[in-house]
Amino acid sequence: MHPDCAPQVPLLSIVVASNNVGKIRELHSLFLDLPIEWVRIADLIGRSWFVEETGATFEENAVLKARAATAATGFVALADDSGLEVDALGGSPGVRSARFAHEHASDQENNAALLEALSDVEDSARTARFQCVLAVVTPGEMAPLLACGGCEGWIAREPIGSNGFGYDPLFRVTELGGTSMATLADEEKGKISHRGNAVRQLRPLLVQLVERMIADVHSY
Repeated sequence: MHPDCAPQVPLLSIVVASNNVGKIRELHSLFLDLPIEWVRIADLIGRSWFVEETGATFEENAVLKARAATAATGFVALADDSGLEVDALGGSPGVRSARFAHEHASDQENNAALLEALSDVEDSARTARFQCVLAVVTPGEMAPLLACGGCEGWIAREPIGSNGFGYDPLFRVTELGGTSMATLADEEKGKISHRGNAVRQLRPLLVQLVERMIADVHSY
């Protein structure tokens, strides 16, 4: 199935295992050309969704969340676990990126905490990268579909831009000569971001999943 030939009617519904509106919007725009309906898990279960992220890696957390969402809804589920790794902090905040300042921190609080942690670090040592792992779990199947992507950059000393979310205002993209991630339009960001790179790796796997489900229906 070629994306350009994708029908207007969705062939597959996938629940997104996240409460993060910015993350859901990004995923929807990046997969817009595929015949998939993206459903917020909160819309299915009628409340905000929470799973304790006990994994030590992005992959472990992504799989954990996808399996929990499938178990809760019976839908095919996609989960994203992503974050920022800063070399001068030994890879932190890492899997605790959303909770760097404290357990229920806002983006502004996390950005402030990161600037404080790097206050004595010289510019040349502020290298960092965004990492993303996407996991798709199908009901009745244990083995998830997995894709990962990264984006190299460094941490600036002040935020610039109002697009995106999370640490985007502080992140300067190496590939774009130091442009702030938060100044990029969605389409520009999708071309270079960690999530965009993971999506491109996941795309053929999702196409295969859609084709397999169509074949299963026709076999009955």
